[in-house]
Amino acid sequence: MEVEKNYNKIVQKTVLDKIVKYIFLSITIFCSLCIIFIALFVFVKGITPFIKKYETSSGLVSVSFIKFIFGTKWFTSPNVYGAGYIIINTIIVTLLALLISVPISVLTALFVVRIAHKRISIILSMVIELLSGIPSIIYGLFGVGVITNIVSGIADVFGIQTAGGISLLSTVLVLAIMILPTITTISITSIASVNNNLVLGSLALGASNTQTNFKVVLLSAKSGIFSGIILGVGRALGEATAVSMVCGNSGSGPNFSLFDITRTLTSTMLQGIHETSGMDYDIRFSIGLLLIVIIIVTNLLLNFFKNRIGNINGTKKKNKRCTS
Repeated sequence: MEVEKNYNKIVQKTVLDKIVKYIFLSITIFCSLCIIFIALFVFVKGITPFIKKYETSSGLVSVSFIKFIFGTKWFTSPNVYGAGYIIINTIIVTLLALLISVPISVLTALFVVRIAHKRISIILSMVIELLSGIPSIIYGLFGVGVITNIVSGIADVFGIQTAGGISLLSTVLVLAIMILPTITTISITSIASVNNNLVLGSLALGASNTQTNFKVVLLSAKSGIFSGIILGVGRALGEATAVSMVCGNSGSGPNFSLFDITRTLTSTMLQGIHETSGMDYDIRFSIGLLLIVIIIVTNLLLNFFKNRIGNINGTKKKNKRCTS
């Protein structure tokens, strides 16, 4: 009797495990299909302007793909669109934002985990998590109300004229502030997960706390830090609302002056999308397709460098062991 009861329990658990497995599998398939559907939709709509003929004042026309990729002016009537300079502007904005945010994020995470008092660390962690949840529009309003005024004041000091502070520099600062919490949060988790024996071993060998933090802790946490940077890059490249409020959307470029207006892929997609139709509407999806490609390529490159750095460090450790 007891054996039969145990057998029934095992059968029930097995059935339950299978049900849960298929539920999770169904959810995974559904999410994957959603991603595939979105990608296919953007792809189909994105290539439409290059193969479809649109009715204009000059007759039936389509968009030239070559001029679109290498163009230095957004629109020339009736059918010439250029996104080349926008791609360059987007890359410049993202790189400058990363140059500002990555060092601050990593050092903040190091301070929170390794240096700050426990109570201060808890408070700072809560603040960083709250910053991660602030909507993009709030950052945009902060950029328009505060950052543009600061940039305008800096420009006045150097005798440079700006469009009320709306500029490349304002866009970079807004993006840097927005991706700070993302990189910091993941860096905190990564640094906190470093094996304490490595830290104690470094200190026992005579290294100072600063040397241990930079040469042992950060190096051991580099994989997680790179993951945070990858997510930060994704948010920087995909941000539209806040960027559109402070970039100015220049009609030509590329723009290299910090105090000149600029234009990004996302701001171009967002600008006037509800007021456009036909070719001008479909070309926004072409911009979206470019953005997807750039994000994929960027993630692949960052993952390559992450793995490369890991392999180099692993090789150095093996060589040290062999020589010793």
